[in-house]
Amino acid sequence: MMKLLTEAEGSPVAVENLQASSPFLLVCEHASPRLPQRMGTLGLSPAALSSHIAWDPGALAVSELLVKSLDATLIYQRFSRLVYDCNRPPEAQAAMPPVSEVFEIPGNAAISAAERRARTEALYLPFRDELADFIAARKVSGRPPVLVTMHTFTPVYHGRQREVEVGILHDTDKRLADCMLAAAENTKRYDTRRNEPYGPADGVTHTLIEHGLKNGLLNVMIEIRNDLVSDEIGQRVMADYLTGLLGESLASLSQ
Repeated sequence: MMKLLTEAEGSPVAVENLQASSPFLLVCEHASPRLPQRMGTLGLSPAALSSHIAWDPGALAVSELLVKSLDATLIYQRFSRLVYDCNRPPEAQAAMPPVSEVFEIPGNAAISAAERRARTEALYLPFRDELADFIAARKVSGRPPVLVTMHTFTPVYHGRQREVEVGILHDTDKRLADCMLAAAENTKRYDTRRNEPYGPADGVTHTLIEHGLKNGLLNVMIEIRNDLVSDEIGQRVMADYLTGLLGESLASLSQ
């Protein structure tokens, strides 16, 4: 079976600030629109490949600011979610979606079992294992991490305008989300809502379940409307807001 990634493309996973002093572990599954060279364009136009269907614009930039403000570790996927969405398990159709919003993805229309396996082994398994190994090492050292997954969403979806600006998402463990929503209510800087514009029923909490719930970790998923973080100023304002929410919430849970 042909390897999906060339040696020149390197690892599918990137890690920043591995020795961070804070417990925060930031995860960005949709950090990049980059396609592996051997995947071509998946039959998509340059506009589609730079749009929100290929990645979460602004998510990595905000995450990297949080690395500094929180002294957090960041683990992110270096290739597009169109090839493999690392926030989905291998058995989910959405892991290699044939359609994303209004875009058909020809390169994903009729994937063989062998190709699904190749994509899973090249992109998902290294990402999953990097997260699992980091969490296991921190737990052994008596420093269990606080899992925070970072995402952005498009302001208009299927022609409908979204008013929510920041989503605080959770699955069955809502401890951290509850504290963040309470802190957000005090600041009122952004329209911040629980489990919007997505929630557990939409299948978006795979990373939280696999790495947070199964390890008993505090965990939350953050969704940012991407027009708010389309430039450096917006990214810095948002990072400042989230730094406050996360720091205040962890402090209240530690009392």
